[in-house]
Amino acid sequence: MKCIIIDDEPKARRLLRILVEENCPKITAILEAGDLLSGVEIIKEQEPSIVFLDIEMPEHSGLEILEFIEKDVVNFEIIFTTAYSEYAIEAFQLAAVDYLLKPVRPAQVRQAVDKAVNLLGKSQINEKLESLRSSLLKGEFNKIALPVSDGVQFVPIDEIILLKAEGMYTTFYTQAGELVVSKPLKNFVPTLQEKSNFYRPHRSYLINLKYIKQYVKSDGGYIVMDNDQQVSISRDKRDEFFAFISNL
Repeated sequence: MKCIIIDDEPKARRLLRILVEENCPKITAILEAGDLLSGVEIIKEQEPSIVFLDIEMPEHSGLEILEFIEKDVVNFEIIFTTAYSEYAIEAFQLAAVDYLLKPVRPAQVRQAVDKAVNLLGKSQINEKLESLRSSLLKGEFNKIALPVSDGVQFVPIDEIILLKAEGMYTTFYTQAGELVVSKPLKNFVPTLQEKSNFYRPHRSYLINLKYIKQYVKSDGGYIVMDNDQQVSISRDKRDEFFAFISNL
């Protein structure tokens, strides 16, 4: 399996090459390029399976890669390498695009490559990159990318009614219906709780407060959502819940 490292910093390329060589035995050939256009030519000639792509480079940003490669022939996975500050990490998470935050560490590289190998050919990378680019350029993170059996589904955050934990799975209840994702609830809580409308009244639920229909006092108290799903409230969360909704 081939990979290419596209980064304008020679030291960054050398470090990542060493980390890949030492931690990723599935990768048997490592190519390099110092700018996006050179990298694109190598990608067209060598057809690597994984592209390590720096975002901030002179002349052309890594986000512009799809402007130089025909979208219908993209057959590789991208792992962005970035020194972006934390504010932008949300965009990567919501678009389900993998990234390595500089300075890069061995465990990050192993995990990212293993994930990329598993996603080869089925991750809808074109849609992910368009979503990421739009988010970073506009500062609007209005969709979340959810891994499903046949690829990735992009769900408007505003249309999410609630999330329910199902062991290592999470059920998303949206205006369009239900969607089961093979990741635990905790994976989505930090990102969505930053949105002012999301609240966690119980360890098994994360709800969008705009879709609350009713609070019922009986049976210890519970919430009824617009889709008639009943949501429990933890005993130690009741006062916080009432304080939270009173400030809306």
